[in-house]
Amino acid sequence: MVTIRRPIPIYTSKGELGAFLVYPYVYNVSGEWIGWITPERDVISVIGHYVGYLNKDPRILRKRTMVSPPPRTMPYPTPQHLNLPAYAPLAPMLAELPYDVIDVLQDCPELLHTMDSGELKDDMD
Repeated sequence: MVTIRRPIPIYTSKGELGAFLVYPYVYNVSGEWIGWITPERDVISVIGHYVGYLNKDPRILRKRTMVSPPPRTMPYPTPQHLNLPAYAPLAPMLAELPYDVIDVLQDCPELLHTMDSGELKDDMD
């Protein structure tokens, strides 16, 4: 029997819907795979780059400056396209972020891109 998990909405700091989580995969609002979550709640892009972490709001956050990002990890196998719900609940009251933390989906969404796009993708040689 296949267990289907309900998508968990991930919001931006403005309260907009930014992504969905179907553990461990993260999907954009179009249902395309853009990353995954580790058991430690770190968010990794589809090409294995560290993006940030998932907090309890839920939002994807990261430090504004990082001395050395974690090493690149091997990408997960590509999941199937996700059929999204017709609507998502309103965002909960979100706490204000400290200056040294940024909202990835709001301030640098290019870090979470699909497999066929993104400037951090390796060149084909």
